Amino acid sequence: MGLLIGDEAPNFEADTTEGHINFHDYIEGSWAVLFSHPKNFTPVCTTELGYTSKLKPEFDKRGVKVLGLSVDPIEDHKAWVGDIEETQGTALNFPLIADPERKVATLYSMIHPSADNTLTVRSVFVVGPDKKIKLKIEYPASTGRNFDEVLRVIDSLQLTAKHQVATPVNWKDGDDVIIVPALSNEDAAKKFPEGWNEMKPYLRIVKQPTS
Repeated sequence: MGLLIGDEAPNFEADTTEGHINFHDYIEGSWAVLFSHPKNFTPVCTTELGYTSKLKPEFDKRGVKVLGLSVDPIEDHKAWVGDIEETQGTALNFPLIADPERKVATLYSMIHPSADNTLTVRSVFVVGPDKKIKLKIEYPASTGRNFDEVLRVIDSLQLTAKHQVATPVNWKDGDDVIIVPALSNEDAAKKFPEGWNEMKPYLRIVKQPTS
């Protein structure tokens, strides 16, 4: 079945383009995004890593550390970095994990044998400061990910963690949100003194908290 939302993200040690890391130590106190790309020197992966590097200020603003991974050796990672900067117009600015023995890929079930028994699919894990998995998404190798969507989900997760609200369909930052059902009206009145729109007892719409 693999890892599930709510499970602790397994710890590991690995070599990266920014040195050797212990995963739990590296992300201590932060949110994190761990994502796999199938192979270095391939077109879709090159575009993904370039775009994710461009998003670094957005991840930093949210207190998120980003790590990429493939089953290529560290020498290939370092050689590929120049291609990313040349073709995507930005230098790589987050660690790429080298996993040639597929230890981390196996730990996180990133290899799907029916798709390819040697390379990872495009897995995404969002990990909270409590080191629990908050989100997992998986794409086939042929489909580049939408990292703007990853940011949107992180915004939603951080709102929920701080304010006991959920986000409705197609929510974007700044839109109205929903008071979680577990919060009673009495407690909700303390958190949201300006009130809310109660469409149903279980559907209470409120302006997005900003503090």
